[in-house]
Order: sequence, then structure tokens, then C-alpha cells
Amino acid sequence: MTHFEKIAEKLKDRGLDAMLVTSAPGEFYAVGFHGEGVALITPDKTWYYTDSRYIEAAQQQITGAQVAQLPKGVRYRDLVGDLVKEAGVSRLGFEEQYMSVADHTIWTKNVEAEFIPASELLTELRQVKDADELAAMKEAQRITDEALLEILNFIKPGLTESEVAARLTYIMARKGAERNSFDPIVACGPNGSKPHAVPGPDVIQKGQFVTMDFGCVVGGYCSDMTRTVAVGQPSEEMELVYNTVLKAQLTGIATAHAGVTGKEVHEAAAKVIEDAGYGEYFGHGFGHSLGIEIHEDPGFHTRNDKPIPAGALLSAEPGIYLPGKFGVRIEDVIMLTEGGCIDITHSPKQLIIL
Repeated sequence: MTHFEKIAEKLKDRGLDAMLVTSAPGEFYAVGFHGEGVALITPDKTWYYTDSRYIEAAQQQITGAQVAQLPKGVRYRDLVGDLVKEAGVSRLGFEEQYMSVADHTIWTKNVEAEFIPASELLTELRQVKDADELAAMKEAQRITDEALLEILNFIKPGLTESEVAARLTYIMARKGAERNSFDPIVACGPNGSKPHAVPGPDVIQKGQFVTMDFGCVVGGYCSDMTRTVAVGQPSEEMELVYNTVLKAQLTGIATAHAGVTGKEVHEAAAKVIEDAGYGEYFGHGFGHSLGIEIHEDPGFHTRNDKPIPAGALLSAEPGIYLPGKFGVRIEDVIMLTEGGCIDITHSPKQLIIL
């Protein structure tokens, strides 16, 4: 079953006559195409319209839907308005999670239908990856794993964070990545206490930790991984913090299975860090879902008390961040199954000393 067929199948359950897809992630999920256009999905038919820049590629890549070029002088909202009238649509789902207030005003003025917030229809479907999506994510993760092994032979005292980040991007591109999942994070020494540090001119020195958070896109789907390595012999405190984070990650992974809540997994991992005396230095959630976007629903955090379905892929990334000193984060991507979970990240997690 295609993704737009899955969307069509859910329309009746949500009291919708059709679904309007206007976001880039929604467009890619629905019809498998990255461009600029709109999709209209009814129970019986899917239309996809784009402009002259993308029409040839769209016609080559999209199957099972009516693909056509936006006529000159016609706006998407006018075209959709006509289609809505022809199809007898009165309740039209839209992606409120992505549509701006200004765009909503324009669309509702030009399309004679009741606009019903329905982002959840897509986000719930996107939680569970099918075989093709999983294959793309595994390939992206394989490239990421290989990039780590290669970068370990590159890192040395005297290099800047920016040089390591640029090298990671180059390695992943050379190995087949379409692009980065996000701008790589490379943080050495005290910068490691900032979970989303931006690589800069700081020079790696002996005795420091270097935290690297990076990933790539293959087939439109993301990978994500973090590893913290020591350059030279780490201090006893550095080793203690590293081993605490690793224990927390393994505990969270052992707790994860289909039907578990994000809160349960997060709290299991957070307790390990709390018991070690570092609770105040772990401020973010244990992990997030990923796929077409690097951050998707559901997540491993205290606000998620809903069961997570089998087939969801989420990161497992606890951390401890000591301001002015250093930080440690270890991240894998796991797929939840009925009996537990499968870790699709294969890089070593024991402390690596370069």
C-alpha cells in the first residue's frame, strides 16, 4: 500500500473528505517526492501539482497519483479550490503543524471548505516505518557508522572543531549520503557542556573529550548518532561521567519496547544519572523519533505518556553536561519491537581513547 493510500484509508475515521498536504515533509511522505507543490488526497484519488521547475522529476518519480504542472497564472489555492468543488469536499484536513497563520488565511479565503486541523493523521502514520523506510534509515546509519570509524583516524590535537565537522560532512558525502541530517555538532573540552554546541575555531587539546553528533540522509530518511571520545588519557571524573552515561543509555534501551511510554524509558535512564549524583546535569529527553525529519514524534521524555507503537525508530541519547568542564553524550537509533528493540547503530560505545 502506498503512503497516500494509507492516508486515504484514514480519512473516514477522522471525519474528513480529503487531506491537503502542503509541507515539504508531508509531501515527501505522501507521494515520495522532494520538490515544491501540493497534494490533495481523497478516498478515491490523489492529485499532485507542482511547477515547471519540478514537473519532469515529479512525473518520473511519482506513481499512482495524478501528477500535473500548475498552469501559468494559476495559484495552488485556486487549483485546489476547483478540485475541492469537483470532488464534493466539505471537510478538508490540513497540516496545522506546518501551515502559517498567514497561509491559513489565504487558503481559507480561496477554498470553499471547512479546514480541519489534521497534522496528527500524518504524524501517526509516520511513526511506524515500513520496509522501504527502514532500509533507507539503515543505509544512512551504515554510512554514519563508517564515518565515525574514519574520523577517529583523523582527529588529533591541533585540529579545530570546524575542521572535524567539515571532514565528517565530506566523508558521509563520499560514501553516498545525499546530505547531512543536520549541521554536525563537534564540541571539544568545555564546549562539550553545550548539548547543541556549534563547531568553531576552538582547537582540540590532549586530555579533552570531543563530542560528535552527526548523521546523513539516504533516500530521504535520516540517521543520527553521537559519540564522545577522549583525546589522550581522560581524568577519573571524565571516565566516571562517561560510564554513567553509558549505563543510563543501556538502561533506557533495555526498557524500550512496543507499548512502552516515552516517560517510562526516559525516567529509567534518568534514574541512573540521578543516582550517580548528576541529575541536575541531564536536562533534555532521552530521545526523539526521526525519519523524514531529524526530530519527529513520538519521543522519550517526561511529557509523553502514550504507548509507542512497534516499528517506531527513536534515538537513545542521554548526556551529562558539566558547565565549564566537559560533556558526554552517547546516541544510538533503536527500532521498537513487541519483544524489545533493535539497535540499528553498530559503532562501539565503550570509551575510545585516541
